[in-house]
Order: sequence, then structure tokens, then C-alpha cells
Amino acid sequence: MERIFDTVIIGGGPAGYTAALYAARAGLNTAVIEKMSIGGQMTLTGDIENYPGFDEAIDGISLGMKMQNGAEKFGAKTVYDEVLKVDFSEKIKKITTFGGEYLAKTVIIAAGANPKSLGLENEEKFTGRGIHYCAHCDGRFYKDKTVAVVGGGNSAAADALYLSRLVKKVYLIHRRDSLRATKIYHEPLIKTENIEFLWNSTVTELLGENKLSSIVVNTSSNSQNLVLDGVFVSIGRRPATDFLNGVLPLDEQGYIIAGEDTKTSIDGVFAAGDVRIKALRQIVTATADGAVAASAAEEYLSAEKEI
Repeated sequence: MERIFDTVIIGGGPAGYTAALYAARAGLNTAVIEKMSIGGQMTLTGDIENYPGFDEAIDGISLGMKMQNGAEKFGAKTVYDEVLKVDFSEKIKKITTFGGEYLAKTVIIAAGANPKSLGLENEEKFTGRGIHYCAHCDGRFYKDKTVAVVGGGNSAAADALYLSRLVKKVYLIHRRDSLRATKIYHEPLIKTENIEFLWNSTVTELLGENKLSSIVVNTSSNSQNLVLDGVFVSIGRRPATDFLNGVLPLDEQGYIIAGEDTKTSIDGVFAAGDVRIKALRQIVTATADGAVAASAAEEYLSAEKEI
């Protein structure tokens, strides 16, 4: 007989494991399905300094493992697998993965978001060979070399500052004439001597043989070839919702439409963390979503029992 979980959580980031913690503590049979590594986007962050309760910085991998351990302490189960599709048409929801099929009375989608790519020829070829999406993961390979960071938000600014402590030179390439990053980053960036800004600029070509050796950067008036060793792409995220295949309504960017109560358009299905539409995407807002979603799932199950 197939096991039916009270709740299956898709995604093992801060939203997913907070939901698992609350659900397991409430006595629900809980499984977390995570396709890659525990912690979600947190694993891309070297020092986390804005998560309450830690007076010293903690790295994303360590924080993710702590969250996993906390949930598993109360009985949550972790499954390392990738969700291929879902079927929410019946009261018992069906989640299909590479490894098999999972049945659940409730589902919490906390799949997060993935880095956006530049969409250029050779990008996939050079990924890991000069093109990277995580400065804290791969920056150490470029000690005393020349790199570029593409983007203008908080992540790009933080990546540029981090890399500046390792490499010889950092080009910060942004398509506008000013950063979108919050002001706390502006002065440190300007004062860092080995960071050079390339404003109103876009990367149009990635060149090299077996690995990246240079890039072409265009502005409205000219084009230049930059010889460098690596490029770190930090231009935002794309929600990991492809597996839904139209099962739930999404906004124009692909985020699940769900409010602060995390409820989707389907009873018993909830969306938590970066995967849903929201004004602020931070670790602390993801964990809050996870707690709300677990509480909502418990409430839904209690109501079903009373019918």
C-alpha cells in the first residue's frame, strides 16, 4: 500500500524546512523533496548577517543544515529527488519524481527560484569554465585574476565586494547608469580600488575555446572586448515552477499567485517563500511563509476531519 503523507513539501530551503518543522511538530507525517542541496539559495551566500538570532555571520550551507536538523528532529523526512509533475485534481495530491510517486493530503510548494542566465551563445558551454552564478561558491578559483560581475542589484553588489577581496580586478557591468542595490552598498563599492564600473553596458558575446577568455561589452556608442578570466552572472532569479505545467495560475514572471496566507487557488495546496508573488524575498520572509503554510495545512486537515 502506498503511503499517504499529511503534507509533502517541495523544496528544502528556508521556507520548506520551516514548514517541515512546524508541520512535524504538529504531528503531521511530513516529507520534504529537495532536488539538489539543502538550503536553497542560502547555499549561494557566504556570510548571512541579517537573520535574527545570530550575532555573528553564518554561512548559508550551515544555516540550511541547522534548519534541516531541526525539522528532522521532530520526524520530518527528507527525500533527495526532483519533482517532474504534479496532479492536484483530487483530494489526495500526486507528486511524480524521477524516483517514484508521492501522495499527500496537502502540498506546500517551496521550490524557490533559480539564477537567470544571460541567454547568450556559449553560455552553457562555458558554465563552470568561466561562467558562474555563485561568487561565494566559485570565487576562490579566481584568486589574483580578473573577473566581471553582471548585474546591479544587491546580489551583484555583494558579489563584487566579495570578489574584490580575492581577485586582482572586478568589472561591475550594469545596463543602467546607476545601481538598483540599496545605498548601504554604494560607498563601499566606490571606495574599493579594484572595482571598475561599466555603466549603460550589456554583455553581448562570450568568447573562448574550451573556456571563457574574453567578453564583448556594448554601450549605446561603442563596443569593447574585455580580456578576463571569469564572469559572475547576478541578474536575478527565475521561479522554479516549470514542473507545475499550468496546474496553478502564475503571474507574468512565473511566480505562483498566492497571498500572505500562502493559499493557492487549489484547496490544500500552499506556496511559500521565493516561489510565490511577494514584495520582499529574504530568508526571514521565507521562514515566515513556511510557518504560515504549515499552519494553514494543519487547519485544512483539521477541517477535513470534521466533515
